[in-house]
Amino acid sequence: MTTHQRLALSTGVELDVWTAGNPAHPAILFLHGFPESHRTWRHQMAALSDRYFCIAPDQRGYAGSDKPQEVAAYKVPILIADVLATADALGVDHFTLVGHDWGGAIAWATALRAPDRVTRLIQCNAAHPYIFQKTLIFNPAQRAASQYICEFRERDIEGEVAEKGLDWFFDDRFAKISGGHLSAQDRAAYLAEWGQPGALTGMLNWYRASPMAVPAPDAPAQATPFLDAPFPKLAMPVLVIWGMKDEALLPCQLDGLADHITQLHIVRVPDAGHFIPWEKPQAVTQAMRDWLDC
Repeated sequence: MTTHQRLALSTGVELDVWTAGNPAHPAILFLHGFPESHRTWRHQMAALSDRYFCIAPDQRGYAGSDKPQEVAAYKVPILIADVLATADALGVDHFTLVGHDWGGAIAWATALRAPDRVTRLIQCNAAHPYIFQKTLIFNPAQRAASQYICEFRERDIEGEVAEKGLDWFFDDRFAKISGGHLSAQDRAAYLAEWGQPGALTGMLNWYRASPMAVPAPDAPAQATPFLDAPFPKLAMPVLVIWGMKDEALLPCQLDGLADHITQLHIVRVPDAGHFIPWEKPQAVTQAMRDWLDC
């Protein structure tokens, strides 16, 4: 059973946060991605709360949590601060951090910024920042697959939704890559979350505030200063669970990953797509449990 509470964070926002398990147990903090919510992790929280204190916020911009409308409110250092402030508000000093999609991007950044707080890191189809930027420039297939990022940044998605409705956004931008795993109940839950005032802009602002360069398909492959600078290596144990049928983040995101992580374990799930936490919940949960129990 999960418990909901509204937390006022030291970063100036209030987030809806769900917890499950005994607060005296080791903590696991789950970060969802776009365009989801804490519900991403419902299966894992139910399975792991017998021995862990599970925490899953609706991150800023999503569902019922606060939704600043300015793009600058979604810069990476601010999102990292939200993660640490959430742990602080619950009295959690150290935790295993789990991420998916955009939540994974912030999980990578948080682990790099606060290795004294993040004891272990688990990533589900979440691209490492260095490898993602490298593949966006030098891997034509990944560059092509990521052009939707430019659309989210440049198109008036809010205006289109106002004209065509949230059902259009669901069918055009989400259902196509969900692998056919969404029930009518899931659909209703997503539409209710996206329909909250300011939610669509808040969610899209994660893309608009990102420093990641996404070249046009025909642009020359030229390295950015980000790729030329030294990149820190993670020392804590890292588990990466990857759905190999992901059409947004291709399996090339695993190439060279070991160069950036001292203790890396990869679990490949051949028949899973991008939304692996609920597409293949048993495989994800089992991989987590096996690794955490080592």
